[in-house]
Amino acid sequence: MSRVQVAKPPEFVLDAWSRAELARVEQALSQWVGVDAPDGLGEAMRYAVLGGGKRLRALLVRAAFEAMRSGAATQDEKTQAALEDMALRAACAVELIHAYSLVHDDMPCMDDDVLRRGKPTVHVQYGEALALLAGDALQAFAFELLTPDDGRAGAEVQAALCRLLARAAGSAGMAGGQAIDLASVGRTLDLAQLRRMHELKTGALLQASVLMGAACGAGAMLSHAPAWVALARYGAALGLAFQVVDDILDVTADSATLGKTAGKDAAHGKPTYVSLLGLAGAQAQAQQLLTEAQAALEASSLPDTRALAALAEMVVCRSS
Repeated sequence: MSRVQVAKPPEFVLDAWSRAELARVEQALSQWVGVDAPDGLGEAMRYAVLGGGKRLRALLVRAAFEAMRSGAATQDEKTQAALEDMALRAACAVELIHAYSLVHDDMPCMDDDVLRRGKPTVHVQYGEALALLAGDALQAFAFELLTPDDGRAGAEVQAALCRLLARAAGSAGMAGGQAIDLASVGRTLDLAQLRRMHELKTGALLQASVLMGAACGAGAMLSHAPAWVALARYGAALGLAFQVVDDILDVTADSATLGKTAGKDAAHGKPTYVSLLGLAGAQAQAQQLLTEAQAALEASSLPDTRALAALAEMVVCRSS
């Protein structure tokens, strides 16, 4: 009896996949952001969002959407189109929240930085008042994007996305982490305290990006499903890995490579993984978190997690 030959999936190339996904996200952001905003506000919003950034959070949404959809029950064409639209909206929404947080973090009352993505920060370019308003407007617009008038994806999906994003951005996420960060300047934090700070400040939005994509792929927030739990673990490990690598690059890369001011954490007396573990220890920690992320993907049992796996590898091996 002859064996049935199972076709291998086509080779996954992260660069090609990323280019295609980013083109869609950039087009949507350019079409949606800052349109008709009055008196220079739209210009400041677009300056904050367009023309730079890795778009890692958007890519995580799209990759998790594809992964969850690969294991989901077959949906009718109309439902698939609606969820595809919501996945694109979710990818843009997380980028808007990320951009708003950077605008506010860079201001003199926070980190007082003058360089972001290789260009002057928004408050340097437009003044503090307009920068503050631009950040506020971007945050609000993120949730507007997640609640389109047609409601094709259904209220359950829209509510799930809004809840995931709001929690990641608020006191249980970025805002809470930033509060800890501000309070920690000049203080000694142990590794557990540092980890907690970055789970909130950086990790929460990265994990939410994964789960928002998963919610779009499944058509619901399946918080107790094994695949959902595994993707949450993946997102948590990836979020911490991103910050560990950020701390490493802050002492090993220059400002031109990073696109932001290098060495500012040490200059401001902020605790980092490098200051606590040393450079070699921080590098080992990043590799350990990559292993955890890969194990979580394996545990998900989803048919196709190649994009998520490649993004985790990219996060740990990046040079900027």
